[in-house]
Order: sequence, then C-alpha cells, then structure tokens
Amino acid sequence: MINRQRILNLLAGCQPGRSLPQAFYNDPEVYEFDVATILTRSWFMLGFTAELAGPGSYISVTIGPHPILAVRGRDGRIRAFHNTCRHRGAQICPEGSGSSPRIVCPYHRWTYDLDGRLMAATRMPATFEASSHGLIALRTEILSGCIYVALSDAAPDFEPFRAAAQPHLDTYRLADTKLAFESVLTEKANWKLVMENARECYHCLTGHPDLKISFPMVFEGGLTPVGSDPAVFENLLRSRGLSADTQAGSWWHVGRYPLNPGIETVSMDGRPVVSTPLMDTGGHPLGGFRWATDPNTFCHAFSDYVFMFSALPVGPEETRVISKWLVSSQAREGIDYDLEKLTTVWTKTNLQDRALAENNQRGVNGRGYRPGPYAPGAEELVIRFNDWYRATARDAANAL
Repeated sequence: MINRQRILNLLAGCQPGRSLPQAFYNDPEVYEFDVATILTRSWFMLGFTAELAGPGSYISVTIGPHPILAVRGRDGRIRAFHNTCRHRGAQICPEGSGSSPRIVCPYHRWTYDLDGRLMAATRMPATFEASSHGLIALRTEILSGCIYVALSDAAPDFEPFRAAAQPHLDTYRLADTKLAFESVLTEKANWKLVMENARECYHCLTGHPDLKISFPMVFEGGLTPVGSDPAVFENLLRSRGLSADTQAGSWWHVGRYPLNPGIETVSMDGRPVVSTPLMDTGGHPLGGFRWATDPNTFCHAFSDYVFMFSALPVGPEETRVISKWLVSSQAREGIDYDLEKLTTVWTKTNLQDRALAENNQRGVNGRGYRPGPYAPGAEELVIRFNDWYRATARDAANAL
C-alpha cells in the first residue's frame, strides 16, 4: 500500500529548477505510486492508425503493469481496451501487433468481438450475463493518424492538444503511411531519467555525433536554434502554407524547427532517405515538426519520414523504449528507401541515450547524489517535464 504522507513529504523536498530527490528515481514505493497514479492521469500515444490496416488488426502494449490493446473493428473504428480477460484476468493478446477475426483469451478461450463484446464463454451457468462481461474500454482519441489512449477519466482534456497539433500533422497525411520499422530497447534506468534525457539536447553535441550532422544542437527558448533567424524560417513556412507557431500546454508541446543549413532531413548526410515524400516541400528545406506528450513520448516528422519514441516504465530502474519509423504507404523497401539508411541515425542515438541514461542511474543511486540545477534554455523542456511531474504527483497524492 502506498504511504500517502511519505509521498507528500518527498514532494515537499523537491525544488523547482532542480532534478528530483533520489527516491523518485529508484524507490520501489515511488515507482508503485507512479504507475498507480501518474500513469492513470495521462495520455499515451500507442502508435499510428496506419498500423491497424484492416479489421482485427491490433497493437498490444504494457504501460507499467497495465496491459492495453487497440484494435480496429469491422466498422473501421479503432477502440482501446484493458487487455485483461473478464474471466480470471489473464492477458489476452501478447505484446506487439497482429491480426485476428476475434479477440480470444489463451487461458480458457473466452472470445470477444472486435468491439469488445463477449461472444463466447463455455460452461458458464444459465444465469451468466455475457453482456456484463465485455472488455473494459479505454478513452481513445485519434489525432491525424495517431492513436492516443488514457487509462482513466482523470486524464486531462485532450482538445487543446488536438487544436494545436492537428493543423501541423495533417500536412504529413499519416493515415496514408506504413510502419517501415520498429525497435524495442530495454534500458536499466528509471523512466523519468530516460525522459529527462529525451527532453534535452544539452548532451547532444558530445553525446550524438551522428545526430548533430543534421539536427541543431543548441536551442534558445522554444524550438529556435541558437544563431538562426526565426523570421527567415517563419517566412519560408508561411510561403508554403505552413504554420510557424510553437505551442505548449502543461503536458504537451508542438512546433516546427529548422534543421542545420542546407539539410533536408535527419539522416547521416542530411539528404532524404525516402524518395517518396510525405509532403511537397517545393524544393525548400522545411525542417522538422516535433510533437511531444508527457509522460513518455516525442515524435519528429520530416518531409520523407516520421520517427516516434516512447518510454514505457517496467520497474523502478527499468524502462522499455519503443521506436517506430513511418514512411509513405507507396514507398517500396529496397527501391524507394533502404532500411539501414532510414534507421541509422535514430538507432545510434537511442543506443547512445541508453548508455547515458544507465550511467545517470548508476550515479543517482550513490550516496553522493544531490538534486542538481537544470540549465535554463538548454534544459527548458526538462524543467517543463519536472514541473508537470511534480504538479501531477501532488494532485495524485492528495487524492489518495
């Protein structure tokens, strides 16, 4: 059982603008608090509608201890459910993706239709009410080809995020894409350390030699690289009918940004890695579009592909990182794109970040750890993440 007063006392010891006290990065009770309350007050991006091509196709993900399932129904609608059988609670679909005409529990073969209704449960008494034992639905939002779910009604209003992100996302026609590659990494680090690392580029100049070829390493406030003229980039975007607005809420932020001079996409040489584009650039380097949501996801869209990063808590000092690359549905592997060229930069970046996060965890675990100050500007998004976590944690702890 979570000790409410202990959590509140730990939160009282937090200082704005500094990393969190040690317990927030390695304590089993704090981890239990996180997965029981923080995760249940959040929106999670599961992936893309393009991954669910036809009826019965599904994505199965475990968020902390919570297995969930998103499936496309025969009516074309995508629904999400707790991936837990209503009989004795077994997980129904294994993690990953697949397709099936019915949702069938492997334990006792209870069978559900694609809309979650219980269709068959053998050897139950005549008084059994199948209609009361369908899969438990989750709040689901489809945003321009992206699938978001919430584990409870305590998650915040989705509409401000939709209003900010949709005009940008519609440009990339994500519903007309396909999943080119997916990777899964296990990182021996607390999920908050993984996300703090993912929210800043203070370390990028020395930590990511491949990413720095194309991606700006030093940003001012917002998504403006140091040394660039925002007006030039904004005028270029507007000439192509694109918004230059950068917007943020307490748990999300969206915005376009320029890449390094002369660079068209994030790749080993800055040249496009997919010959079938997602958008018409008119021959101009239009940079990237980033959208991110707390607690666990960021995505980058370029003219030729989309990259998604998702950090899923597994234990107090373990996180599963799922990454996905999307390309045009018309792009042919080996002809219009080479898988290695498509994935090299972000794969190397992920491996470098894993080493950094695991090293961070080892240092945080020591007796010499004290919460240190974040660098304004360089760690602006880490400060925002920290502020969001503390505010959400206080609300959750007070509600226990």
